[in-house]
Amino acid sequence: MTWLSWRQFRTQALVAGAALLVLAVYLVMLGLRIRDTDAGGLMRYQSELYLVDALVLVAPGLAGMFWGAPLVARELETGTHRFVWAQSVSRRRWLAVKLLVVAGAATLATGLLSALLTWAAAPYDTFAGDRFTALLFGTRNLAPAAYAAFAVVLGATLGLLLRRTLPAMALTFVLFTAVQVAVPLALRPHLGTPVTGSQPITAAVVRELRFLSSDADIEGLQVHGGWVVRTSKLLAADGRRVDQQRYESCVLRTPEAVGECLEALNLHVSAAYFPADRYWRFQWLESVLYLTAAALLSLLSRWRVRHA
Repeated sequence: MTWLSWRQFRTQALVAGAALLVLAVYLVMLGLRIRDTDAGGLMRYQSELYLVDALVLVAPGLAGMFWGAPLVARELETGTHRFVWAQSVSRRRWLAVKLLVVAGAATLATGLLSALLTWAAAPYDTFAGDRFTALLFGTRNLAPAAYAAFAVVLGATLGLLLRRTLPAMALTFVLFTAVQVAVPLALRPHLGTPVTGSQPITAAVVRELRFLSSDADIEGLQVHGGWVVRTSKLLAADGRRVDQQRYESCVLRTPEAVGECLEALNLHVSAAYFPADRYWRFQWLESVLYLTAAALLSLLSRWRVRHA
């Protein structure tokens, strides 16, 4: 059964392996170039790394769409499953082997791609301190491999339920994308308790964030290597909101006078954030969540295949 599953999947696996080899060569060369650049020039690799980040972000969804969804649905459509089920292979074993082969390949390929990107981008990530952000968190270290396992099992389960390849592919893409958007926004901030701190508002901060209203929430504050999840409005030394007129009277002064005026007001912003040392905890927690979801979907498929 394992050999049959491999024969059915070997074309996709060989194409993916060739693509991974090309990307590996590119990422090794990119990593070496980054390591030959001093800290002042690392930001010029930002756009190039973002393109690779985008590829790693979509890779699990593509695996679920093109590998997972047709895995069972195509056999149910064409009727080839009947030949296997007529042999000594049980339905559950047939499904389990197919899931293990394809989900394992997707997990391995995505994990290797993520590992290569993590290595290549390490000097840049250390300098920028932004790997905790929603965009980059899902492209480094463990999480992408867990995403791939979940995406393939999701696709296979939908294929088993819908029994049609194209609808299963489309729904896999939609649902996996929805999960990838919902988890960073709605779930990830609740995987731990943030710490609180304050950021003094200096003339440099005003120029960088470009805010002119004391009544607005201050966005764009960063903790190097950490993740800011919530910020307050502008506060004075006593913790009260700053009067808009007093604030504008400072920031609309000449550049030389802004700093002195802001310092006299003693402005600050309260922030809730996860420090950099929480990063690996979040990576493990989110990976376990996705793998648990994949396991639950596998159990649903195991139950459903008995009635297919």
